[in-house]
Amino acid sequence: MSDDLHELSLRDAATRVRQRAVAAVDLTRAALARIAAVETNLGAFLTLNEVEAIAAAEAIDRRIGAGQDPGPLAGVPIAVKDNICTAGLRTTAGSRILERFVPAFDATVTARLRAAGAVVVGKANCDEFGMGSSTENSALGTTRNPWDSARVPGGSSGGSAVAVAAREAYGALGTDTGGSVRLPSAFCGIVGLKPTYGRVSRFGVIAYASSLDQVGPLARDVADVAVLLEAIAGHDPADSTASPRPVPSYLAALDGKVKGLRLGLPREYFVEGMQPEVESAVRAADLVAFHVPMHAATRLALRVIPRVRRLAPDAVLCAYGLYAAMNDASLRGAGVRHLLSGEYEAELVALARAPRQAEPRLVTSVERLEFRVPDREGLPEGTVKSRINRGRTELARQIRRIRDQLAASVDVKTTRKTGVPG
Repeated sequence: MSDDLHELSLRDAATRVRQRAVAAVDLTRAALARIAAVETNLGAFLTLNEVEAIAAAEAIDRRIGAGQDPGPLAGVPIAVKDNICTAGLRTTAGSRILERFVPAFDATVTARLRAAGAVVVGKANCDEFGMGSSTENSALGTTRNPWDSARVPGGSSGGSAVAVAAREAYGALGTDTGGSVRLPSAFCGIVGLKPTYGRVSRFGVIAYASSLDQVGPLARDVADVAVLLEAIAGHDPADSTASPRPVPSYLAALDGKVKGLRLGLPREYFVEGMQPEVESAVRAADLVAFHVPMHAATRLALRVIPRVRRLAPDAVLCAYGLYAAMNDASLRGAGVRHLLSGEYEAELVALARAPRQAEPRLVTSVERLEFRVPDREGLPEGTVKSRINRGRTELARQIRRIRDQLAASVDVKTTRKTGVPG
């Protein structure tokens, strides 16, 4: 068995297994040997799966020997974040509450990994229930950055990122609510992707925020991430939010034609307190800086909020959106209890507690343009709905105008993802 099998890319490893140049069981033993050599200093895993992993790899070798196709991830050792259910293998979400929890079923993404031929070698550490951005908040141990043990690996999918960066696994699954795949991937020098909401099933994932959570792949390069995403993506009848759209070949889409693309970065992201090395490196890149008029949308939101409060004085309001500044004091003064930044969408969400009614819900969306709200007694039918709708439509029009302007000036827009743990 070669001593450097753990250095192979995910694609190379799978290809060698399918071509019988390397046995899947040797690949798995190499990964487990690597884990044994470096794990003490890293803390990437909470639970290892040695016996079952070897058995799965042997089964893949038998399938290949019988002339069967083992799948695109043939015999490749993969780490799975510990908030994703794995049948018969402890799943804790980094919490003592679930320290002895052993699921009776696989999450959809776990089942799809196995169907694609992957070998699950263990469960990766994470901030407790995904609530953190450093993987220091796991109740079962701290994970350290493989490049510098004095630094954090990012989170909450820090264990997944470290397992990949330290060559303990060829790829991994994490979950991302507000940056929990992308942040540790950046900290550990690998590639991580948060798929579009609904692209990957959430069935069997221990939720943090169900309207934002997504399972995402982590690997050593973009092509490996594409292979992993293709394996786990797709419709799932067990998850009503999973998209029915067909899954394309993400690997085939990597044609390398990026020369000449203009990358846009909001000027507002150059803030006080940035590390000088980071700021100088970013400014030296060939980027198109653009302005995001956050406060313009804040003013628009403020025009909607008073209408709601006049018509429903006991309403509790929440505003969501890239174009509303986080923790804006003027919004808090207008009755907003919580403000969360998102990407290129803006929503005004209000929980209107009308008399003698059990918290009817008002949801307005500039994308879907649909909501429900009770009318107040003494007002003509539809008054609340029509007044809020006018404000929302105005906000939607402004945001579309901003998007059109950006589309005309840049090919790709990029945003930071460090502010909201998930």
